[in-house]
Amino acid sequence: MTAAHAFPDAQREGVYRAIHERRDVRAQFLPDPIPPEVLARLLEAAHHAPSVGFMQPWDFLVIDSLEVRRQVRDIFLRENEKGARQFSDERQQHYRSLKLEGILESPLNLCISCDRNRGGGPVLGRTSIVDMDLFSTCLAVQNLWLAARAEGIGVGWVSILDQNELAEVLGLPDGVYPLAYLCLGYVNEFLDQPELARAGWRQRLPLSELVHGSHWEETTTLEGLAEALGDLKKRTL
Repeated sequence: MTAAHAFPDAQREGVYRAIHERRDVRAQFLPDPIPPEVLARLLEAAHHAPSVGFMQPWDFLVIDSLEVRRQVRDIFLRENEKGARQFSDERQQHYRSLKLEGILESPLNLCISCDRNRGGGPVLGRTSIVDMDLFSTCLAVQNLWLAARAEGIGVGWVSILDQNELAEVLGLPDGVYPLAYLCLGYVNEFLDQPELARAGWRQRLPLSELVHGSHWEETTTLEGLAEALGDLKKRTL
């Protein structure tokens, strides 16, 4: 059955391709600059994310200053050393062998921030779960990431940063949280699987083990779903 409002086959396949081939890129960046019109399309895609109460809490800091990027990388190096020390023995050695950022290698850095005061208060839909503004901003990140994959642009999220230090380096006002620090650029390849899976850090969990019924301990009884998940697993092995 094809729903009345479904995309044509080729367009639908393109959406799923972007989802499945999106990668967190750290080491494959090319020096070629991103054309302004392409960057504008990525930002427009991010800006069309859904948001709680339509508060649109995001701002976009386009960081082309090498000096700012060096300061951010210094934060990363300090935090990365702290992170490494939380693992022991072989796991720590493995951690230290991983490439976890491309701050200076990528032609452009982008910070997507969350203005936690935007929309005033109270904000519709945020009265029970106050962090819905952060979740909304994450959707803007995902929109940008998928659009970037469609444009052949790699994105790497640098999460090993002290957010208070980062906010100071970027001159963010009070109440504005630096949610995602991203490295963007064209790449020489998109890996056939996530880099951490390829490096043996972790593997993707089977979807069939993560789907529950109406209660956590129950297996779903939705007719045909278990079989469909099994067929999907066979096609994606």
